[in-house]
Amino acid sequence: MNNRLIREIVIVVIILLQLLFFQGCKKQVKCGCGKDILKSLDNELMDYSSLSYSANGESASFSIYNGIYYDTYYFCNPEEMYDTYTDLAGEEQVLISGNVYWDCTYVMNSSNNPYYYSYYKIYNIEITGMKSYLYGKK
Repeated sequence: MNNRLIREIVIVVIILLQLLFFQGCKKQVKCGCGKDILKSLDNELMDYSSLSYSANGESASFSIYNGIYYDTYYFCNPEEMYDTYTDLAGEEQVLISGNVYWDCTYVMNSSNNPYYYSYYKIYNIEITGMKSYLYGKK
């Protein structure tokens, strides 16, 4: 065989290997409220005391145990839900519904240190419902 034929075969093999092992482009995670919906919570039961609101109603969050640690959910619309939250004062348990999104700060930090951030996750949630849990009450 001549050198040219060998070079052409090597080039074809390299191109074929790249095509064979190319996994495609990985979709970039869109984070923040109103982006890609990660999941939805539908009437998630929690203690009223686990909801945390700032004094002026500008920020709110809650945590849910994931089996290892607590995942934190920051409200996308805390001011919109503040009146409902205050109306539920005195209730022991509430039901929360909403669309869940990745928190941008969490996504950025977890890409730098994936092991540390595997224990817990931080999300944004757009609350669509917050109501009293009336089990056993009339």
